[in-house]
Amino acid sequence: MEWLAALRGKLVGLDTAPLIYFIEEDQTYLETVRPFFDAIERGELMAVTSVVTLLEVLVQPLRRGDERLAQQYRDILLNAEGLTTVMVSQDIAGKAALLRATYNIRTPDAIQIATAIHGGASFFLTNDARLPSLPDLKTLVLDRLREHR
Repeated sequence: MEWLAALRGKLVGLDTAPLIYFIEEDQTYLETVRPFFDAIERGELMAVTSVVTLLEVLVQPLRRGDERLAQQYRDILLNAEGLTTVMVSQDIAGKAALLRATYNIRTPDAIQIATAIHGGASFFLTNDARLPSLPDLKTLVLDRLREHR
C-alpha cells in the first residue's frame, strides 16, 4: 500500500469513520484500514483525534446496549499506544471556527481537522470526500485509497 508507506514516521489526524470500520470489521474497508492500525500498533506512525470521535463512536453501541463494543472504543481511544485523543481546547475551537468560516464545513469535521493541525499532523484519514486538503494537511479519503489498490 503505497499511501501507507508515505505515512511512516508521520502523525496522522484520524476521523471517526476509519476507526468504526476497523473496530466493527466493516468488510468493505477492513482491508484498507487494518494495515493503518497495524502500523500504529507497530510504532511506524502515530495518530491523533479529538474527543468528538469518542462521542461519535459511542452513540450506536450505547443505543443498542452494547457495553462491550462501547468499552472497546473507549479502550482504543483512551489507552492505545500511538493514538492520542485530544480534548477540545480554546486553540482548537478557534482554528475550527476559522476552518468553518473558510471552507464551510460542519462543526464536528472542523474540530477533527483543527485537532489534527494543532497536533502537527501532515495527513488526515477520513472517508468524507467533501473535506478539503489544506496546505499543510493532506486529506486521505478511504474510498479513493481503495480505488488505487
